Amino acid sequence: MHLSRLDIAGFKSFARKTTFDFGSSVVAIVGPNGSGKSNVAEAVRFVLGEQSMKSMRGKRGEDLIWNGSSAFPRAGRGAVSLVFDNRSRFLNIDFDEVVVERVVNRDGVNEYRLNGSQVRLKDTLELLAGANIGESGHHIISQGEADKILSASTVERRQMLEDALGLTAYQYKIKESERKLGRTRENMRQVEGLRREIAPHLRFLKKQVEKVEKAEALKAAAVPRFRVYLKREEEYVREARTRIDSDLSGRKRELDGIAREVADAKSALATAAEDKRASNILELSKSLDEARIRRADAARKAARLEGQIDIVEKTASKATVPAGDLSRLIEEGERDIPETVDRDLKPGAVIALVRVFFAKLRDLVRSAERGAGDLESLRAERQAHAAEEKSESEKETKFLAALEKIRTELDAAREKEREKERSLFELASREREAKLTVTMLEGSHERLSLEEDEFKRELAEAAALFGREIQSYGDERPEPMTLPRSEQEREKRELEKMKIRLEEMGAGGGEEVMKEYRDATERETFLERELADLETAAASLEKLLEDLDHELSGRFADGIKAVNGEFTKLFALMFDGGSAALVTVKEPIRRERISLFGENDGESDSGDDEEDGEKQEFVEGIEISLSIPRKRVKSLVMLSGGERALTSIALIFAMSSVNPPPFLILDETDAALDESNSRRYGDMVAALSEKSQLVLITHNRETMSRAGILYGVTMGGDGVSKVLSVKFEDAVKVAK
Repeated sequence: MHLSRLDIAGFKSFARKTTFDFGSSVVAIVGPNGSGKSNVAEAVRFVLGEQSMKSMRGKRGEDLIWNGSSAFPRAGRGAVSLVFDNRSRFLNIDFDEVVVERVVNRDGVNEYRLNGSQVRLKDTLELLAGANIGESGHHIISQGEADKILSASTVERRQMLEDALGLTAYQYKIKESERKLGRTRENMRQVEGLRREIAPHLRFLKKQVEKVEKAEALKAAAVPRFRVYLKREEEYVREARTRIDSDLSGRKRELDGIAREVADAKSALATAAEDKRASNILELSKSLDEARIRRADAARKAARLEGQIDIVEKTASKATVPAGDLSRLIEEGERDIPETVDRDLKPGAVIALVRVFFAKLRDLVRSAERGAGDLESLRAERQAHAAEEKSESEKETKFLAALEKIRTELDAAREKEREKERSLFELASREREAKLTVTMLEGSHERLSLEEDEFKRELAEAAALFGREIQSYGDERPEPMTLPRSEQEREKRELEKMKIRLEEMGAGGGEEVMKEYRDATERETFLERELADLETAAASLEKLLEDLDHELSGRFADGIKAVNGEFTKLFALMFDGGSAALVTVKEPIRRERISLFGENDGESDSGDDEEDGEKQEFVEGIEISLSIPRKRVKSLVMLSGGERALTSIALIFAMSSVNPPPFLILDETDAALDESNSRRYGDMVAALSEKSQLVLITHNRETMSRAGILYGVTMGGDGVSKVLSVKFEDAVKVAK
């Protein structure tokens, strides 16, 4: 026996906790109408997970809880627990005793527990389904539901039969597989959508990656050249700076030396010894001018005397100068002139002498004139003046010679000064050239500074473009170390072109593009693998569904055959003959018609829809074919109420005999039977109790007699169901 105990607390009319021990293969529950017998069956249905309030005669979850009476307050919740003996492990859980509990609260919230641990409804249903137990299975036949299997449609009857044959697990697996297949196909559509969505971006990234790869190849070729170029440029800048600094320092020192020489030359030239010679030249020029004046004056006087002499000669007869006077004058002049000249060579002395001579001569002339014109005195006077002229002429010649000598010396001195000036000019030229060289070197220094700044900029750009691998360019040892600037400039232009191409290719963002491409490729590969897995899973699910359908069809066919054998035997037992069988039929799927206005017109279409271009689908169902002795009854609709009850009981017992459930609860299914049929019903109960544990809710004495334990349910004025129990074995022992 699998069913051990049922505990009810606060559920419907069971206000107090009530326990039903099922220690016998047949347990009967009896009591007057309205005492709460059917609540026991509904409690079992409730704890097994029934979700339909209508099946438990309620509208809301609150209707299942004890609502209170004058004697007992209403309960806050209703709880039902069902205890199974699981030593045979008919339930797939490693416990000898399994307690399934369900609690409903006033707020409508349900709680499910398994051996005290809270679980989901799904967990409970899966556990019970493995033992052919369900919340609305054939093993619980409530009052008025015995005829349900006869009044159900062929499709519903097939579902009941599958449930009775223990094929619910297959149906559950099929539904679960169909749901999984639906989810798998939906996932496949989503994955395909994601692949279609990512495909353009992946193609774009692939093109970008090709560019990046080309850029990487170009970069790989450019890096060594850049390293060599930078090393050579650094070497050029270093050597050029050393050379220019050295040249500039030397040129500045040279310029300082030339500047000192220029200053010295200018100083020497400014202090040249020309002043003395110039003073002598001025004095000689002055003496020369005075001698020339005296010579000119003597010549003029001599010429005047020459005229006077001419006149005197013409008038010689009229005026003569005594010869003695003239001779005396001449002698005095000849005496005085050398003494004067020898004593003093100054022009003033000569002029004074001449003037004295002229005065004496004038006196002679006057005397001659006074004494009838002294020709000799005039001549003597003229001779004196002529001598004076000659003397002054000699002085002039002497002065001229001295002046020429001084001028010659001055010219020589000036030639030396011009040499100094030329040297100064040469020094100035050298100074200008040195300044120009220094200026050029400073310009070269500035240009080198610009080239050095350009080198630093190129190094920074190369580092930004190529990363750390360019930083170790200093380790390069190119041969030759330096190149002509024209070749280095040409290499620079080539590298600039390569750098521009790399920048156009987006070499700077290559890592991001490659990473994004790898991510996109990995995602595409993942999606492709996922799609392949989904396709494999879909194929596996389709194969599983096919296998399950095949297995279900085979088991269902075998079950129909076995049920038909039992059904025919029990039907013949109930009706003293006759036959009954379950027949598989196919019915078209009925679709509701939609009017032109989009509303359901209440009609359905089960015909062939080939005119609408749709293929008609069919579903398998179960029809009952029977033959009653002495009656021409071929259809269920022709049966009376008693005949329907007997037929339904025969079918229920047949299904239970083929696939016995762990327990079977029958709620007044024998109410419509007469005494003879009650005995037959009792015999079938006794036979079925050997296969399943039975709980019978009945008013029939014959049925009660087949029970091992009898529970009596009563209800007092407080509206609370109370239970009394009798175990017939113990009662028999007491009676004896």
